[in-house]
Formats: sequence, structure tokens, C-alpha cells
Amino acid sequence: MGYYQLIRADGSSKRYSSMIQMLQNIDREDLETLWKLVKAKHGNTRPKEGYERVLWGDLKVMFEPDIESEIWRNLQGHKVTVWKIFSSCGVHFVRFKNMHIFMLVEKKYPLTPATIIDMLNKKLQIDY
Repeated sequence: MGYYQLIRADGSSKRYSSMIQMLQNIDREDLETLWKLVKAKHGNTRPKEGYERVLWGDLKVMFEPDIESEIWRNLQGHKVTVWKIFSSCGVHFVRFKNMHIFMLVEKKYPLTPATIIDMLNKKLQIDY
């Protein structure tokens, strides 16, 4: 089974089994540092496999949303099942039937009006 392991500059480390678990336990500065490290390692080239590929994809959509990306086209027609915000790092999490996205609270993303209405019809879950 795979996991994310974050090792801090002071040598301490923590393992997370999912991006959601990680977002519940880090702050915005940690998230931005993680993106810088992942981007420095992989640039705009998607890793071939594993957790690095998932992490790179989730962070790329979050920090550099591209209106032409297939992720936005794939959302069309999918119903929102969960809408949650991770307040410690300022990230929205939206789960659809077969996919999910993470979005920074202050960025604009190419969501369709139908998706926005569907999100608003769900109760926002806040992680304090």
C-alpha cells in the first residue's frame, strides 16, 4: 500500500494514506512548499505512476488550473457528492461520483454553472 511521507527540514516526518488526510494536518505554508518541491522535481511532466503521479496531478490542478485541461471537461454531468473545506490550508475538496478535485479558496476555476449550483445545494462541510 502506498502513502505520502512528508519530511520536514528539522528531520521530523509523518505519513499520510491520502491527500485528504494530509490536508487535514498541514497548513497553507506546508502546502505551498510541497507544491514547490513537487514542481521542482517534475516540472510540467506528469510522473509515470504511483502516488507521485496522483500528488502531482492534484497539486497541478490546485495551483495551476488550466481551462483546457481534461479534468474540467470530465466534470460535466457528474453530480457533487461531497463539498468540504480544509480551513488550515484553505482548500476546497469536491467529490463527484467517479472523481474529485482540490481547489484553493482564493483561485478561480472553470466550473460550469451546473456544477456550482450542485455544490451550493450540498452542505459545505468545514474542517476546523
